[in-house]
Amino acid sequence: MCLSSWLVKKKSIVAKVDSSTSEIIIPQGLWIKCDNCGLLMYNKYLLKNLNVCPECDNHFPIFSYDRIAQITDTNSWKPMDVTLRATDPLNFEDIKMYAQRLKDMKKKTGLHDAVQTGIGKISNISIALGVMDFRFMGGSMGSVVGEKLTRLIEKATYEKLPVIIICASGGARMQEGALSLMQMAKVASALYKHRKNNLLYIPILTSPTTGGVTASFAMLGDIIIAEPCAVIAFAGRRVIEQTIKEDLPENFHTSEYLFEHGFIDFIISRTKLKERLSQILRLHEKSF
Repeated sequence: MCLSSWLVKKKSIVAKVDSSTSEIIIPQGLWIKCDNCGLLMYNKYLLKNLNVCPECDNHFPIFSYDRIAQITDTNSWKPMDVTLRATDPLNFEDIKMYAQRLKDMKKKTGLHDAVQTGIGKISNISIALGVMDFRFMGGSMGSVVGEKLTRLIEKATYEKLPVIIICASGGARMQEGALSLMQMAKVASALYKHRKNNLLYIPILTSPTTGGVTASFAMLGDIIIAEPCAVIAFAGRRVIEQTIKEDLPENFHTSEYLFEHGFIDFIISRTKLKERLSQILRLHEKSF
């Protein structure tokens, strides 16, 4: 049987045949091509593989709801501070008002800001989990991101829970000025108290993790994990090269380079992440 005949018979795949041209019209979104190796995949298979290319292990972007579902046990997720939202204390305006930008982002993503926080379980072990979402203004860290993460860590300290934060950020949120920068110290302070109670903190660095997030809580973990080939940096390549007057290696901003130079502890594929986190949590279970 030829491919066209097979596709026509598969009603779940083919929407219709154009009678004027006899061309098979396949609905959009059914097939996806890997940008790294060129493999053409059925979209449902890619989703089943947690949005990781089965050929080259290329990690496709995913967002906070997907990560929560992948990491936590079924029906164990209990979100915190879901209605907390940013204001516009500086009346900031670039090509549009910041207040309007926040409304647009909420409409686009269904989120109030760039992080979701809550309590969940991994292999029946309770954890405090924060998951950043790059769709919301590039995962930028503003006052709400800092406040939600601080509340999460404080709750984890009080209830003696390990903390896991999945980082995905372009850095501080310029529209909030110094208020955004203050979040670095606030979250770091909460993590210090958490650590003083001998509790475990694991940041997971995804692509991209940059700017003020890298300069604060992303690098303060007891065990730092990154996804393969993730872009992890504080400043951009051009800024660094102009500052030090030297060319940087091609892979300078990758998780592999950071692992080689001792900045992170593990590079773990998304498909194995929950299993490895479960192992780590069991090893440290007596400490919490």
